[in-house]
Amino acid sequence: MMKNKVRIYRKGQGVTQAALAAHLKVSRQTICAIEQGKYNPGLELAFALAMAFHTSVEDLFHYEHPGEAAEADSPLQSPKAIG
Repeated sequence: MMKNKVRIYRKGQGVTQAALAAHLKVSRQTICAIEQGKYNPGLELAFALAMAFHTSVEDLFHYEHPGEAAEADSPLQSPKAIG
């Protein structure tokens, strides 16, 4: 599941969803959906968002594996093999 800090950055800079949407040439509904985690932007929009907030895509977006939040509270386990 993709998580993001768009709302945190936007509110921190005192910008409305409508103003951010206009700046990026997308709808306010797109910004709302991104903030709610209902829509994952493509690379071009993700980079545009990061540039608008003067940060990196990696800081703004982060992939959380299913169960990652629950596992963070459990004791350290050995890494799982891929495959």
